[in-house]
Amino acid sequence: MSDEKSAEALLERFLALKQAGDDEAIAHERSAVRTQLVERHLGLVRYLAKRFTDRGEPYDDLLQIATLGLINAIDRYQPEFGAQFATFATPTILGELKRYFRDKRWAVHVPRRLKDLALSIGGATDRLTADLGRTPTPAEIAAHLGVEVEAILEAMEAGGALSPLSLDAGFESEEGARRLAPSIGVPDGDLELVPERAEIAGALERLPGRERVVLRLRFFEGQTQREVGERLGTSQMQISRIEQRALARLRTLLAPPS
Repeated sequence: MSDEKSAEALLERFLALKQAGDDEAIAHERSAVRTQLVERHLGLVRYLAKRFTDRGEPYDDLLQIATLGLINAIDRYQPEFGAQFATFATPTILGELKRYFRDKRWAVHVPRRLKDLALSIGGATDRLTADLGRTPTPAEIAAHLGVEVEAILEAMEAGGALSPLSLDAGFESEEGARRLAPSIGVPDGDLELVPERAEIAGALERLPGRERVVLRLRFFEGQTQREVGERLGTSQMQISRIEQRALARLRTLLAPPS
């Protein structure tokens, strides 16, 4: 059997398994077939990843991002789309690579409205600190500037956009030394092809602004729940609830496709 026919047979089997239910044996075979499909199409992944090597990113990183696009294409493909799988997968992989560079540019080039608001926050913070004798809360800054608290939190969160995210970075909390990755859970074997940093960054961007801020302060700046509560003008218990809700959302966003 040729490689092309073998790939087609694997794809047909995978599509059948998607409709066969979710018991353990079927899920295990579906995972194995998905892995074989990834391996069969690594040539396409390498070819497309090489098209972006002139943008300053390591080729291995580009290869992993492109592999994520391939996995998404495998999971989304349906014969009724009227296209061969490679034809369908190519724009999906390219879209993943382009999204990676777009998100990376956003991390450096903060939108103008957030830049302007961040400048206003800085000035308001200085004035309110002098008046109050302490650092103002986001709610107090929002009231002073006449904007919504969520807008203040979004601008504050954008201020940390230049800080790279690492799941392996440790921090101290009330519970002792912790890392973010174990709190979220371990992805299945197929997703080991995907760099954790890209995966978590994409998931974090889909969280509501307040939840993103709390996770950044807690897990990437190492602040305690009490410190976060003081900074955001709310109780430690409320921060704990926001943190638990945000981590639950992340588990859902990072769950492997069924």
